[in-house]
Amino acid sequence: MTEPLRFHYLVDGGNFTSAGEASVEVKKKLRQLGFSPEVIRCVSIAMYEGEINMVIHARGGEAEVLVYPDRIEIILTDQGPGIADIGLAMQEGYSTAPDNIRTLGFGAGMGLPNMKRYTDEMRIESTVGVGTKISMTVLVNK
Repeated sequence: MTEPLRFHYLVDGGNFTSAGEASVEVKKKLRQLGFSPEVIRCVSIAMYEGEINMVIHARGGEAEVLVYPDRIEIILTDQGPGIADIGLAMQEGYSTAPDNIRTLGFGAGMGLPNMKRYTDEMRIESTVGVGTKISMTVLVNK
């Protein structure tokens, strides 16, 4: 099996100025590698939503992107509060974002649902008080 291209990013918690920088960088790299606009769009949206969630809820975290010929894998990890009820968190409109975050235009409860919507596979592992790991896959040949 071919070794994937690996891109690794740190996401700064609470810093809305830098939120989304990793997804923009990945978008540029995927464009340079010749991926289709649709694949790039799906990866960018899913990754951006994950970054914003880490900034809002988890004091930051890490994003790793693995680029294979047939798929792109995104792995987001944090040491935040964890997700108490994943099923509830997956419901559109459900949010635990505080009011000050909502006044900034974030925290509408669409992050996790959008991450699932724009990927072909998504797995969430979360432990309250420990953190969360979200693994997503976008297939290249749709």
